[in-house]
Amino acid sequence: MSVDRVATNSQAQYLLSQVMTAENALNTTQTQISSGKVSTNYAGIGDKTSALESARAAAARSDGYATNTQLALTQTDLQNTQLTQLSSLAQQLQQAITTAAGNADGSALMTTAQGIFDQAAQILNSTDANGNYIYGGQVADQKPFTATSMSDLIGTSVSSFFQNGTQKKSVLVGDGQNVQIGVLASDVGTQLMTALQNLAQQNQSSSLDGALTDTQVSGLTGSVQPEATAAYAGLNTATAANGDVYNHLQDAITSQTSLSTLYKGFVSDIEDVDMGKAVTNLNQNQVALQAALQVTAKLGQLSLLNYLPAATSTG
Repeated sequence: MSVDRVATNSQAQYLLSQVMTAENALNTTQTQISSGKVSTNYAGIGDKTSALESARAAAARSDGYATNTQLALTQTDLQNTQLTQLSSLAQQLQQAITTAAGNADGSALMTTAQGIFDQAAQILNSTDANGNYIYGGQVADQKPFTATSMSDLIGTSVSSFFQNGTQKKSVLVGDGQNVQIGVLASDVGTQLMTALQNLAQQNQSSSLDGALTDTQVSGLTGSVQPEATAAYAGLNTATAANGDVYNHLQDAITSQTSLSTLYKGFVSDIEDVDMGKAVTNLNQNQVALQAALQVTAKLGQLSLLNYLPAATSTG
């Protein structure tokens, strides 16, 4: 009579399946710990895949808005500096005219005015890091202001020297949120250049270099000075409006950064593994695998002989 093993084939197959299950669980936790992710494929994410990809796309969109808005914020900051300078130039012109008229002496007036013109023209034709004219609107590849000297303004329309486009630059700071950031050279430069034009024409008609007559003083205070004052007020208004845009952009960046953090939190909740829990699972899976292997090995060694009483010999 043969003595068979205790374990049947079905029992052996069951134990082997348990070993494989324990190995798979151990491999999964080891992968989670090494990658920091719940799963390296969508199968491991399951029914949360759609939510994961939606949150990831939303985070990327918010990051894109924040990046574009930051670039716009940089341009707006530069515009703020330059508009402040233009406002200061208009104020200098106003003060120079007031001083000349008050003293009836225009000795330094035209020299000062030409310097103001040169600085203003340089600002109106300033470019960004890519070489595009900041105040050119949609026409960013050509100078928005073409006069090179105050004398160019004499006898012609000031508007003819402004070659900028009519469309102001804007930036998308969020879904359906478009903010206009562009400033046109003609909008911020026309009044100042008109005041300078009037001054140049008066100087051509009757030199303002030296002592001024009552007629010359009257001309300065009657037309040029009000134009310079209007230019100063207009540029202050433009600077303030630009400041409002700057604040709006800052708020938009804060909002998009917060949204990005929120969406990335959703992504992390879905795909990032709880490391403490994963380590605990790893230890448990290691123990489970070891136990399964030991039981399988021991069961394979068992036979009925282990349970039969020892035979005794007789004399």
